[in-house]
Amino acid sequence: MDIRQLTTFHRVATLLSFTRAATELKYAQSSVTAQIKGLEVSLGVELFERLRGRIRLTPAGERLMPYAERILALADEARGATAGPGDPSGSLVIGTTESLISYRMPPVLEYFHHRYPLLQLVLRPSLCAETCHALRQGSFDLGFLMEAETEHPGVQTAVLGSEPLALVAAPGHLLARERSLTTRDLRAAAVLAPEAGCAYRELFEAELNDGSGEPVSFLEFGNIESVKRGVAAGLGIGLLPAMTVAEAVEDGRLAVLDWEPPFEVFTQLAWRRGRQLSREARLFVDQTVAFMSEYYRPAATAAA
Repeated sequence: MDIRQLTTFHRVATLLSFTRAATELKYAQSSVTAQIKGLEVSLGVELFERLRGRIRLTPAGERLMPYAERILALADEARGATAGPGDPSGSLVIGTTESLISYRMPPVLEYFHHRYPLLQLVLRPSLCAETCHALRQGSFDLGFLMEAETEHPGVQTAVLGSEPLALVAAPGHLLARERSLTTRDLRAAAVLAPEAGCAYRELFEAELNDGSGEPVSFLEFGNIESVKRGVAAGLGIGLLPAMTVAEAVEDGRLAVLDWEPPFEVFTQLAWRRGRQLSREARLFVDQTVAFMSEYYRPAATAAA
């Protein structure tokens, strides 16, 4: 049993696919199969069941998984502790959201591109629940979250700050003329929203439906840019991160409604709890916190 075999076992067990594991590890599929077979021979047990094109862990494979995670984490820690003075290198797989990729990440990516060209940042668009799962499973090294909660089972976070939200409509919308809107005022309006699983959408939906009367239905537009276009066309109102609508508000395509959300969401940078961050991951966390402190007040703070 060696580190390479355990790494391959962990990827296959996480993805439940020899093909996807081979792609991520940049191995031929035959090499992945051979490594798993070699590990099974060395341990004297089968680790995977093959079932009509699917695989799943055997009881022995399930028992091995936490040990593999601990061994690989210790190997990462040892590499970090003994790393020479060379420049950071390798890759970091980072789960993030559409809004952060477009509106917060470019300065960070530009910095790492020019300052650490040997370090590849692989961004994976992901909903917050999916990101937490991927962090716990080891599929992501780091992940950005935008949620009301700042504590997540098996995940540790650095809270970057509260993310301002803005309720917007077309400038000619009836609600754009009103002042001091209440939640009740909003219930008769058509509401456009990004896909389900978005934290601020779910909070807004719960707020509008907290009371008597017919439930407020949301028109699902898939992503933020589609919501903005639909709102600008007069199809309804939408609650979005303020950073995503600032330009459209400034040039008059959208108007911010006079309504203050009774909830807030926090942008967070997360990793698996108990994991010793590599030198590269720690560098990314530290630099991202420094960059993001420009957007959030007070300055970023750490959360257990």
